[in-house]
Amino acid sequence: MKIVYMGTPDFAVAPLEAIIKAGHQVSAVVTQPDKQKGRGKEVQMTPVKECALRHGIPVFQPVKIREPEAVKKLSEYPADIFVVTAFGQILSEEILNMPRLGCINIHASLLPAYRGAAPIQWAVINGEKETGITIQQMDKGVDTGDILCKRAIPIAPSETGESLHDKLMAVGAELILEALEGLEKGKLIPQKQDETLATHVGKLTKSMGLIDWKKEALVLERLVRGLNAWPSAYTLFQGKTLKIWESEVKNELGEKPEGGESKIQPGCILEVGKDYIDVKTGQGILRIRSLQLEGKKRMAVKDFLLGYEVKPGMMLGEKEET
Repeated sequence: MKIVYMGTPDFAVAPLEAIIKAGHQVSAVVTQPDKQKGRGKEVQMTPVKECALRHGIPVFQPVKIREPEAVKKLSEYPADIFVVTAFGQILSEEILNMPRLGCINIHASLLPAYRGAAPIQWAVINGEKETGITIQQMDKGVDTGDILCKRAIPIAPSETGESLHDKLMAVGAELILEALEGLEKGKLIPQKQDETLATHVGKLTKSMGLIDWKKEALVLERLVRGLNAWPSAYTLFQGKTLKIWESEVKNELGEKPEGGESKIQPGCILEVGKDYIDVKTGQGILRIRSLQLEGKKRMAVKDFLLGYEVKPGMMLGEKEET
């Protein structure tokens, strides 16, 4: 089958590799423009572009795919179908109708749940028990097209956004091949999405990683896992940003000492052990196991304590007084 493949980040690389290995003819790869990154402003290619160049596939990087010039250029590539995976731009109806089999999308959730951006991380943050990959026939809506096939996987109790990303990337690479074979043989029957079950999630931002210690420990533990590896959950320690990489819930129900309800404020360090720091939350205790202070490397708490004095009664999340 002749394919134009559209994708940008790491998540889109494995499906592209699988399509190439399966013997499909990828006539072009469409990806976002290169960007300058880092202090040196070095121009960095997208992961999908790097993959395409390794295989000698033509690369098209339109600033706006909907512009007439870009649409004309796109029409010049021979294709039975367009495969889209985390491309990062919305396609016009003209583009959606261009190939004879239309455009199909690899989406990292069990549609109609978790339409939109960052469904992988939000599934962890929200405490879902399972998620998966959906191959959908694209229409002019955002993730609203008919479902061609999907596959569910469980979300482990220790799952992070990064680990789930890698699992779903592999599933997407497998499922897209099944979808392409089914379409080629006319065996797939599109299923309409149930709009009453639809949910939507937005993009991740750095600001959403700021820990609100008034929230319950269970919620914060999920936030830590969901935002690992980017943008990460963080708080303040002695006026500096402190990223929390690994944590666990010590007591979901919270403390109720003999004197009545605890008057200790959320964010207060309750106990410092050899390899952990316990912090009071709005409900329960969050036990920190791995962290990273601003300007330093990520490290286990036991290593952090060798260089920094941390004592019960200290507060996290407060700016240092001047």
